[in-house]
Amino acid sequence: MENLQSEGLKRELGILDVATNVVNICIASGIFLLPAIIAGILGNMSIVAYILCGIMFLMIALCYAEVGSRITASGGAYIYIEKAFGHYAGFLANTIFWLGTGIFVSAALINGIADMLSVAFPIFTNPVYRALFFFVLFGCCCYINILGVKQGMIFIKIITVIKLVPLIILVVAGLFSIKAGNLTFGEFPSFKNIGAASLILFFAFSGGETALNISGEMKNPNRTGPLGLLIGVVSIVLFYSLIQLVSQGVLGADLVNHKEAPLAAVAFSLFGSTGSTILIICAVISIFGSFNSLILLFSRVMFAGAKDEYLPVILSKVHHQYATPYWAIIAFSFIGFMVSVSGGFKQLVVIATISLLLLYMGVALSLIKFRITKNEIAPASFKVPGGLIIPVTTIVIIAWFLFQSTFNEIIATGIFITLTSVIYLLRYFIVNRTIKTSL
Repeated sequence: MENLQSEGLKRELGILDVATNVVNICIASGIFLLPAIIAGILGNMSIVAYILCGIMFLMIALCYAEVGSRITASGGAYIYIEKAFGHYAGFLANTIFWLGTGIFVSAALINGIADMLSVAFPIFTNPVYRALFFFVLFGCCCYINILGVKQGMIFIKIITVIKLVPLIILVVAGLFSIKAGNLTFGEFPSFKNIGAASLILFFAFSGGETALNISGEMKNPNRTGPLGLLIGVVSIVLFYSLIQLVSQGVLGADLVNHKEAPLAAVAFSLFGSTGSTILIICAVISIFGSFNSLILLFSRVMFAGAKDEYLPVILSKVHHQYATPYWAIIAFSFIGFMVSVSGGFKQLVVIATISLLLLYMGVALSLIKFRITKNEIAPASFKVPGGLIIPVTTIVIIAWFLFQSTFNEIIATGIFITLTSVIYLLRYFIVNRTIKTSL
């Protein structure tokens, strides 16, 4: 079958590996930094926004699960959209995915690490030392991922366990320290505020679906990918809701005053300075783990794009010893480093979120296309219940999310898509001219 053809990569990953990747990617700077930001916009109604965003992301995950059970090559959303809508849509999706999403999310995460460390170590506010720190982190993760996908997953599993244990302790202890008065709902916020908060909050949930980017390295990917994704997403929705509940319940109105490290403030309230220090360390390790996963996952998008000749063919080369797309890993790391020194956390979050929303809409549309055309080139081993209700609802909600963007953000997105389209047309013209000349 076409999807299972060899890409030169090793199929070594199972359901636990996929679910671990989902959890590791999602539990990063978003959950450590956003509770206070969202509380500042929505007050005690923040928990409702978390639940709504969680339900929304679960619907997106269901769309990914079905399409991912049909198409099991490396590339994730990019390859799904290309199979459904052709080369132009595929080229746009590939560029938006690795650049607009992968690079900007990675840059946001690494800036999040530096922001947290700057609370205790002001040296990280110095641009030179900050850039040196970024270079070391990108370099280390690049090297780890070149060594092999199996070695990378062992590292990711260790990091995931290290960061989950303190958070679980925080949630359990916090549930017994909640003050009921801190959870009373006030006036219902305006739709404008809900939209603004949701666009930022969605960053905390997004990213887990990129675990399917490495379908080309999964055992039995038709089953492994969808099941691992859904297990991971459900776990994240429940865990996030509990964390926000505890943060609000323990700190109340004071939560908004701790935007640099809100969960560390919760830990300080529960366990004193020792707890706060442990949570800051946990946050840094968490973001580092997610950052490492992003290099693993998005380098495969560049690898897939290079195989389809959308990117330089050198990025499709696989290491003869480690069976990893080493040039794609190096290229992603280098570009990510360059972007990371140019922006801060919140600005990069908005850009990455808009890019992700466009891809989510593309995947939902792909699911509808496969259903309507009954494309049996890639039969589904998992089907979303309810016919087209979930993908259509997903598209409507994503469109609402996108309309929450500012005018400048919409213009910037339009310019990006226009430039990408021009590049595609130039490439198409050059390729066709070369073929005609050779004939």
